[in-house]
Amino acid sequence: MRIAQVAPLWERVPPPGYGGTELVVGLLTDELVRRGHDVTLFASGDSLTLAKLESVHPRALRLDSAVKEYSIYETLMLSQVYQRSHEFDIIHSHVGFISLAYASLVKTPTVHTLHGVFTPDNEKMFVHAKHQPYISISDAQREERLKLNYEATVYNGIDVNSHRFYPQPDESPYLAFVGRISPEKGPHHAIAIAKRSGWRLKMAGKVDPVDVEYFEKEIKPLIDGKQIEYLGEANHLQKNELMGRAVATLFPITWREPFGLVMVESMAAGTPVIAMNMGSTPEVIVHGKTGFVCNNVDECIDAIEKTMVLSRKTCRDYIWQNFSTEKMTDGYESVYRKILAKSSFECDRFSQSNGYAKNSIVASSVSRE
Repeated sequence: MRIAQVAPLWERVPPPGYGGTELVVGLLTDELVRRGHDVTLFASGDSLTLAKLESVHPRALRLDSAVKEYSIYETLMLSQVYQRSHEFDIIHSHVGFISLAYASLVKTPTVHTLHGVFTPDNEKMFVHAKHQPYISISDAQREERLKLNYEATVYNGIDVNSHRFYPQPDESPYLAFVGRISPEKGPHHAIAIAKRSGWRLKMAGKVDPVDVEYFEKEIKPLIDGKQIEYLGEANHLQKNELMGRAVATLFPITWREPFGLVMVESMAAGTPVIAMNMGSTPEVIVHGKTGFVCNNVDECIDAIEKTMVLSRKTCRDYIWQNFSTEKMTDGYESVYRKILAKSSFECDRFSQSNGYAKNSIVASSVSRE
């Protein structure tokens, strides 16, 4: 199957540090190549991939201070993707609403994985293009009132083998927080949980420009370097060790998180997760087995001692069974075949109604692997 994967340009694929969407795109792309598909990845020029890489800029846009108009580069990339649409059996977009207008202008089907959330502005475009095929990354992410054409929910996956398993927490116990230092991720809740419970807290995550004021006013004054430590942005190995040695990872979000890859990464290391009951958390955590889904800070505090009796091996096995790269890729392959079969059927129906022969290119794409 000839597949185009279209990634955001903000981060490298895969990201050196934080970047959930780019990590998922990288894992999916490489696994599709290993399975014999002909894959082209459209991403930043510093991306690392087994696929053929196409880029309109040599590095991740976040790292290039000379770039002032990010949308220009997104537009350039999508123009290239859809000018070459005839080279692919299917286009898989991970860039949100911006690809919708392009997708409606070509015959090659595009499937859109929704990695973000709906806003009052962008949902107008999604409704306009509601008949295009969509994939949600959790059931909680969906807005049924928009009546979008969802083909499936495919949960994000990780390379479990790249995550070291920690059968026991550190002898000097602490709680972990990993994620963007932003209001919606709830680092202020994590600090409150630590301070009220008396536990040490180790935090790691990037501070985006939009969140600098929040960090300086709400978070930095509470960091004392003893009970509350901030370690900056962590790479993969640092995150794995930080969460793996923790008694529990805190995920005290304040918004409807579409997925939350940190939860999966923590459980892969063997560490249970204590999360707020918002967005996807009840779908990702098995309450009472791989962590606890709580409704407020008080419940999070009460859950800390309970996590210490949970089986860390159960956490690891649960990720293998439900959130591996292989499981995720199985889901996407199934969606690709479903969409191509529909495309072939529609072509057949059009041909028969107009007296034309079957479109051999579209028909053959269903079985080309």
